[in-house]
Amino acid sequence: MRAPIGDFDNAVPAPDALDRLTAPVAAAVRDWSGTVTADQLLYVDTDPAKADTAVFVETYGQDLLGASANCVVVAAKRGGERALAACLVPSSARLDVNGAARRGLGARKVSFAPHETAVGETGMEYGGITPVGLPADWPLLVDAEVAALPWALIGSGSRRGKLIVPGKALAALPGAEVVEGLGQRG
Repeated sequence: MRAPIGDFDNAVPAPDALDRLTAPVAAAVRDWSGTVTADQLLYVDTDPAKADTAVFVETYGQDLLGASANCVVVAAKRGGERALAACLVPSSARLDVNGAARRGLGARKVSFAPHETAVGETGMEYGGITPVGLPADWPLLVDAEVAALPWALIGSGSRRGKLIVPGKALAALPGAEVVEGLGQRG
């Protein structure tokens, strides 16, 4: 099947690629529910050595620059408690960690979670963390621009492979809240 975005040789429905997904992502796809069906989530194989945005876009299609999103794990502090959360922003933008993320999480302070924490708590590889399959009790902030995309390219839980998902499916994930201006350009 041809992918709706990018120059990928082969796209397969994610339920047909469970063996290529990390355990939490595969479980989320297996248990998927909502108005977007699981077979509308697509898996594409990619070279992990070409994961950096500029090389990725050059290899797999210039249209992906405006259709890719990064999932960032953050630690939010409020009332002496620390909780983890995830933020999904356009790959061409930076997370507004001290503004929109802090307000969206109702936190006093938000910082990027350490690498080991992000990997250990998600069960995913660094550089491939995705909002699909995150711990159920985590808040997920989704930039409004990403939620409005017809198709968004996101991680698959590992550095090899990506998921192509309708933006509206990302806005409907457990714990998701759509936030304007979560990603900042420039």
